Amino acid sequence: MAGKIKILVVDDDPHISELISLYLNKEGYETLEVNTGKKAVDKFASYSPHLVMLDLMLPEMDGYQVCAAIRRISVVPIIMLTAKGETFDKVLGLELGADDYVVKPFDAKELVARVKAVLRRYENKDSDTSKQIVYPNLAVNPSTYTVTYHGETLELPPKEFEVLYYLANHPNRVFTREQLLDRIWGYEFAGDTRTVDVHIKRIREKMTNDDDWGIKTVWGVGYKFEAR
Repeated sequence: MAGKIKILVVDDDPHISELISLYLNKEGYETLEVNTGKKAVDKFASYSPHLVMLDLMLPEMDGYQVCAAIRRISVVPIIMLTAKGETFDKVLGLELGADDYVVKPFDAKELVARVKAVLRRYENKDSDTSKQIVYPNLAVNPSTYTVTYHGETLELPPKEFEVLYYLANHPNRVFTREQLLDRIWGYEFAGDTRTVDVHIKRIREKMTNDDDWGIKTVWGVGYKFEAR
């Protein structure tokens, strides 16, 4: 990433947001703090951050709503913040497009490590944007996050796109749900593998298997993109 990396910090507690900014500023990141969900959405476009630290409980719009709003216009990584004891649906967070989550109170080193890991994964995805995958009646273009299916452009949310791209980029190889969570979201999400099933189901609703390829369920194991 060229230039200084900008991080939008969204938390209604000024002490928390100031603390996060302090940790991140020490690492050389630039930060902007906002304290409501609506301000987060408004500032996102003008600030153009490279990453969003997003609290779950916010006034005006909660973290889930903000995450969904950002995902409609951007694939910038999002780390969700949740207080210990709060009800946080990890699967919902993943389905909406969150890349990671951190539980408050957090350790400074852990927070910074999570930020660096997510940015590194995002950078690695960014560096391989020229490799469009083409099969009969299907083109998956990572530089524009677009899928062309039977001549028509499909609208796929970022994580659905990434699941499809990853499977199609490794034809005939079987991946477990845990492997897909690790490869797509970047870390093990033990106990919540059903999110992979949800993403596969939504992809299948938008495109049926072709004569030359298809996403196959390997019972008791996981999924593969079968190219015939």
